[in-house]
Amino acid sequence: MKSSVKQLYFVQIDQNNMHHETAIIDKKAKIDEGVTIGPYSVIGPGVRISKGTIIESHVILSGPTKIGKNNHIFQFSTVGDGSPDKKYKGEPTKLTIGDGNQIREGVTIHRGTVQEKGVTKIGNNNLLLAYSHVAHDCEIADNVVLTNQAALAGAVKVGEGAILGGYAIVHQYCSIGAYSFCAMGSAVNKDVPAFVRVRGNPAGVYGINSIGLRRQGFSKSAIESLKSAYRSVYRKNLTVEEALKEIRPLATKHKEVKLFTSTIKKSTRGIAR
Repeated sequence: MKSSVKQLYFVQIDQNNMHHETAIIDKKAKIDEGVTIGPYSVIGPGVRISKGTIIESHVILSGPTKIGKNNHIFQFSTVGDGSPDKKYKGEPTKLTIGDGNQIREGVTIHRGTVQEKGVTKIGNNNLLLAYSHVAHDCEIADNVVLTNQAALAGAVKVGEGAILGGYAIVHQYCSIGAYSFCAMGSAVNKDVPAFVRVRGNPAGVYGINSIGLRRQGFSKSAIESLKSAYRSVYRKNLTVEEALKEIRPLATKHKEVKLFTSTIKKSTRGIAR
């Protein structure tokens, strides 16, 4: 039954590719073997799709966009369009997407702008849930989750393993540290250090992301060290410089604390408090 249903919806282009007969694929698009393209999807020029990727129905892919292996892009998503930024004038900027990502229903992802780096980058094994948005020049690392309708403004950076709850929004140029957690409805307008939880509007910190870190397999000693470093920065009424000096010995012993301090030192917008 499964194979007969598949034949109803897809036309076999060759022994390796299944493209629906209603899909519109530009001749200048490059599609590897083993790519499935569903009904009424539109693949524009300058799009490159690597093997094992599945494009469901009614997806729009514009280029220049490079999509890696074994991704799954769900219906009604628009990926690789130019930015609505008023400064953008149609320049051929880029979008690159790594391997193993799931891009769910109605997600929008824009290419870069020449005023920034000219490229939007998405790493590997990320989960972008329904109607989430990634604006121009954003950089998303690996194993990130954007929950339903989470939205990143232009040039936002999201570190590995970070999670944004539903309806969380992030101001342009902010950085979201690795393994941090932005609660549902958070309005982030400052940089979020690695491993930290934030919530509210504007988003404020409320501890280390302990539950998430345990689920990710971080050791008890690493979590306790992060909690100690967090207290120095946020609970001891110290300046940032004084706090960083106090936790320097911890940072030399624990790579997690070193990363925590690094995201604070690199902050350009000030850290969430």
